[in-house]
Amino acid sequence: TLLASETPKVLDNVETHITGSVRQLCSSAKETCLALGYETIVLTANLCCTARDAGSFLASIAQYHSDTKHSLAFIAGGETVVHLTGKGKGGRNQEIALSAAKGIAGLPATAVFSFGSDGTDGPTDAAGGYCDGQTCALLAQEGIMIDDVLANNDAYPALEKCNGLIVTGPTGTNVNDLTVLLIKR
Repeated sequence: TLLASETPKVLDNVETHITGSVRQLCSSAKETCLALGYETIVLTANLCCTARDAGSFLASIAQYHSDTKHSLAFIAGGETVVHLTGKGKGGRNQEIALSAAKGIAGLPATAVFSFGSDGTDGPTDAAGGYCDGQTCALLAQEGIMIDDVLANNDAYPALEKCNGLIVTGPTGTNVNDLTVLLIKR
């Protein structure tokens, strides 16, 4: 029996192997994007900022490359944080997507998705969220303003309204989150 305050003992018949990492997750995502015809850049495997800042940063990259003639993918791995200011339902990856949606509004064939590799994002059944250049307009038609949603940390219902939730169920692994900006040409 192992007690909470007890130091675990060395066990002769146990081997521990690390079989995955966020760096491998980013590398696999890069291989997939390349196979789909995207010029691909892994920005970092150590994304560490607020979810809103991450979404805004990806949107600024999308704006800068809006006139590109090539399909581009920008990948980031790591984990962001959310400063809770409201009582809504959502998670950091959903908040990344909605934060990016503001900046990519109206951009053609541009999308951002972000998800937790373990299949969960905050206290929800979603792994993360997806937004594209039409997300803001779709939500506005429903009377939903992204700034209000973000202020209340209520990304889940907004993404649910525009079919932007990523739901995978538990994956049995956890190597941080994956966030991707896609610009298709």
